[in-house]
Amino acid sequence: MAPPDPPAERLDPATTVLLTVECQRGVVGPDGALPELAAAARASGALVNIARLVAGAHDAGVQVVHAVAERRPDGRGASRNARLFRAAERLPVQQLTGTRAVRVADPIPVGDADLVVRRLHGLSPLAGTGVDALLRNLGCRTLVVTGVSANVAVPNTVFDAVNLGYTAVVPADAIAGVPADYTAAMVSHTLALVATVTTAEAVLRGWRSTPRSG
Repeated sequence: MAPPDPPAERLDPATTVLLTVECQRGVVGPDGALPELAAAARASGALVNIARLVAGAHDAGVQVVHAVAERRPDGRGASRNARLFRAAERLPVQQLTGTRAVRVADPIPVGDADLVVRRLHGLSPLAGTGVDALLRNLGCRTLVVTGVSANVAVPNTVFDAVNLGYTAVVPADAIAGVPADYTAAMVSHTLALVATVTTAEAVLRGWRSTPRSG
């Protein structure tokens, strides 16, 4: 059974921000550092659904924020306090500042009004990055979280958003992780407890049904 549509007030374009998490060429692109994750994002339809959501946000006047994880060539400021970070240092494709790897991946469109935020450390775009203040300045009350991975960055982002007082909305068909069945388990048994779980189409339907202000 499909989840119910989120209440209209939760998707008000004036108070909603669409966040894409690590949807960058070096992660979900065809030549990315994590080919299994990139394949899952494409095979599941998540990447296409994220692109649909971004395009729909542009049409509805919803602010889009693209959160990119990157690393300086000298590694300064990078986290090394977890196995994941140390493993990332050895990958053949590095998410280096200024390279193609840290550009937003196709087919996701990037509009002139979109904000691209970059972090050098940690597991979440909200923790210790200043993005919280940015969202508050934008008048955000609801954060629609999309991207990768359902293993680490997406749940971290949702937890941080809830702890900071935002309403988190997760279109389950616009996130991906590995293995694929783990994503479904994460959504059902964890994210559904703290976020409004829905679909990309339901979010788009909500935006289409709300008149654009201005």
